[in-house]
Amino acid sequence: MLHAIFFIFLFQLLGEVIQKLLQITIPGPVIGLVLLVIFLIAKERFGKRWLSETFERDLIATSESILRYLPLLFVPIGVGVVLHVSLFKGTLLQVLVLLVVGTCSTIAFTAWVMQKVQDKTQEKRLAKSHLKGEMEEKGDKHD
Repeated sequence: MLHAIFFIFLFQLLGEVIQKLLQITIPGPVIGLVLLVIFLIAKERFGKRWLSETFERDLIATSESILRYLPLLFVPIGVGVVLHVSLFKGTLLQVLVLLVVGTCSTIAFTAWVMQKVQDKTQEKRLAKSHLKGEMEEKGDKHD
């Protein structure tokens, strides 16, 4: 578990360094998260064994543990909003509209991406089963 936490924090640190060097407004942890996702996709796509199976299982378990406590991280943000609620006077309607539009856009975009990923996965599965069926017709037994 400590190795997995170190691995996650390593990518966060990398994101922070990139954010500081390039002086961009995207938070370093977000950059680190994107880099970690790119790393994991590249690992899966190229079929390389860059990480052991044990480490991958630890990484998944650690990530799920962190996600379990993610709502606690929103408590300080909620307290901050409540403390500065006077700043929203006069712009409350605009903020609410932006929140609703932003939430709906995020849900729609996420659904679209998930549909594309699911279609690709199903195409691969069908192509693999079709190829397997052709090989069995020829009498060639192959995985």
